[in-house]
Amino acid sequence: MARQSSENCIIADLKVAHGKPVFRGTRVMVWQILELLEAGENKKDIYKAYPNLPEKAIEEALHYAAEKAKQVSYMPFRRKITNAYISA
Repeated sequence: MARQSSENCIIADLKVAHGKPVFRGTRVMVWQILELLEAGENKKDIYKAYPNLPEKAIEEALHYAAEKAKQVSYMPFRRKITNAYISA
């Protein structure tokens, strides 16, 4: 589902966090929030741990990740095949 944000709360500035994407007005990096979501943290607890996050930060982080994934044009997948027996 495509979506447009009227206000993007994710910025990248070389003067903040070495240019890594952060939430506007914070030094909280987008990858940190994405990893918390991956680990199973719920939105309420994330906002409690980072009270200065913008209101729609989590949704923006997910949208950002989806957009970045769309930009990957080729991801090589290599599997080393051996003569070893693999049991199921």
